[in-house]
Amino acid sequence: MRHILILGGTTEGRRLAAELAADPNVRVTSSLAGRVAEPRLPAGEVRVGGFGGAEGLADWLRSQHVHTLIDATHPFAQTISRNAAEAAAAVHTPLLALRRPSWVPEPADRWHPVGSLEQAAAVLPGLGRRALLTTGRLGMAAFAGVRGVHIVARSVERPDPPLPADLLVLLDRGPFHLDGEREVFREHRIDVLVTKDSGGAATAPKLAVARELGLPVVIVERPAAPAGVPVVADVQGALDWLRAHWDTVD
Repeated sequence: MRHILILGGTTEGRRLAAELAADPNVRVTSSLAGRVAEPRLPAGEVRVGGFGGAEGLADWLRSQHVHTLIDATHPFAQTISRNAAEAAAAVHTPLLALRRPSWVPEPADRWHPVGSLEQAAAVLPGLGRRALLTTGRLGMAAFAGVRGVHIVARSVERPDPPLPADLLVLLDRGPFHLDGEREVFREHRIDVLVTKDSGGAATAPKLAVARELGLPVVIVERPAAPAGVPVVADVQGALDWLRAHWDTVD
């Protein structure tokens, strides 16, 4: 039986786990970081919490006889992706990254790409006075020093300090829909959007609303996957890669 470890927490990770768990010849374990109190649990076995860095993950891969490692974490989860690459190389475990494609701007979009949350905070006051911030609770500290902007931050859970002085937190979880996003922009009189390039359809409607209203969007560009790690864009691509790899090594 092949043991597949999925570093998950994403919609794609859950979908892949469901597909693999239906195969009686596959044991699938999904690992969740544990940063959300009530995560959506995938099919198959689930473990919650860190491994103790790359070395701890390598030990787990070895002790649990993991056949293949799938990095299906959030596109901005740089630390775990780097640890996955180091651990897989150390124990010679095949590694695949499952990354939903980046968003692509349309002609009417007014995007302002930046390389980090700190850069996003720096340009924000020059673009608007009422911002919808959808960069996640763990990055909120980067905006703590922003002044002159009312920030409406949407998050699954309440963020920890330090926080912006003028802040309203909306506790919500996607997927989001066009009409609902229009209402958020209208009710809070949003005039600028700040987001990460997470990709995918679940949170894309906010970009469509910003486009409709002609609003600027500060978008944090995603980091690249670790060098040498193959990348697929969807669950079917991951399944095809796995089958091709199994055919090669069996």
